[in-house]
Amino acid sequence: MIEEIIKYDTELFLFLNNLGGESWDIFWKVITNKLTFIPLYLFLLYLVYQNYGLKKTIIVLVVAGLMIASTDQLANLFKNGFQRLRPWANQDLEGLMRMVVEKRGVYSFFSGHAVNSMVIAVYISLILRKKYYYLPFILLLWSFLVGYSRIYVGVHYPLDVLTGFLFGGLIGWGFYKLQLIVQKKI
Repeated sequence: MIEEIIKYDTELFLFLNNLGGESWDIFWKVITNKLTFIPLYLFLLYLVYQNYGLKKTIIVLVVAGLMIASTDQLANLFKNGFQRLRPWANQDLEGLMRMVVEKRGVYSFFSGHAVNSMVIAVYISLILRKKYYYLPFILLLWSFLVGYSRIYVGVHYPLDVLTGFLFGGLIGWGFYKLQLIVQKKI
């Protein structure tokens, strides 16, 4: 059964990865770059500050740091535990896939980009959803674009990205609930 799932995951990867062309490569390289979204993070921080003040903004910054640190470590733990080769390192895919970015890291399961974008999307959406109705939809769309970019550029399989989304969503929700508990005690 695992072999069958991996087979379908690989086939879906090849389909999604090969949807692109050189005219789209720059766009997806920008989307997949972690530094691209610093202005978004600053804007979200501004929205938190504007609506909740300095104290809550500092709490959100601390929580965000803890979330990113925990999701990064969890992704690395899984990558080293499962040791699933990235698509570009899979000899069976040589000549069948597009590689758009530099080759880094050998293991792919699960995507750190996907988990980090989703944890931020869920956490900030939960904090600001009452103030900005459309923000959760925008942040989820952003997270999905980041996730797809990882497939497009050739460094992750769809299952890597979906697993990252799952963990990111759960961890973002969990940290939000934990923050509510802590805030009641402060």
